[in-house]
Amino acid sequence: MDRQASLTRTQMFSFVNPWIRYFLFFFSFLFWVFSLLIVAIGVYAKVEKATDTVRDTFLIDPAVILIVVGVVMFFITFCGCIGALRENIRLLKIFSFSLTLVFLTQMAIAILGFFYSDQTREALGKFVKKAIVHYRDDLDLQNLMDHIQKEFKCCGWNNYTDWSWNLYFNCTPSNPSNERCSVPFSCCTPLPGETVINTMCGFGVQTQNYLDATKSIYPAGCADRAVIWIESHLLLVGALTLALALPQIAGIVLSLILISEIQKEIQSIL
Repeated sequence: MDRQASLTRTQMFSFVNPWIRYFLFFFSFLFWVFSLLIVAIGVYAKVEKATDTVRDTFLIDPAVILIVVGVVMFFITFCGCIGALRENIRLLKIFSFSLTLVFLTQMAIAILGFFYSDQTREALGKFVKKAIVHYRDDLDLQNLMDHIQKEFKCCGWNNYTDWSWNLYFNCTPSNPSNERCSVPFSCCTPLPGETVINTMCGFGVQTQNYLDATKSIYPAGCADRAVIWIESHLLLVGALTLALALPQIAGIVLSLILISEIQKEIQSIL
């Protein structure tokens, strides 16, 4: 009788902590659903731009970026979900390794961006230049540039004359466009009590000097304004960085603990 009770207790005992197992499952499942949502938004945005034939914007297309990020998240979180639910060591190792790789990549980009700020600024400048060049060709890029310029109260990358990179806003005398020497309305300073946006507020601004341009637009470039914004919102930037890092660290730690417990469980049976 005592031997039978002892065997029953042994059979009931498990090295795998159910709290860790199910927490990791629901943690992964939540981000798995989120990844599907990201992919759906990206696909919807891409399908809606059925007339978009500009190949040069493919790598900087917000819709494509959403799809890529969503697919990567889907793969990683799927491994976490199934691995935790089925106690599959191989899937959990893939989940842990992938999450660690993503985390280290983000850390490397942040560190390199800090120590090589000039090269980072140059790389971002190329991205913004492409966005300016294709401003009228890609609706997502147009909305993105308008949002950035409104948020940071800036115009162009270095200054407002950068909009000459765009075919329609180019300020050369040979340009037949009605928008020649203009800038987008998102560069304009809002007038007190203005309820209707004046989309023609930036017409001919590139022909004006810096001081005259300040009367109607934000002439400063977004590069300098972004640096000023980050310096004045360090607490927010730190909080966002922590919010991004903590779930990844938690996923890595929990998966490693669960792998260790499953291995102990296997060894106890053998």
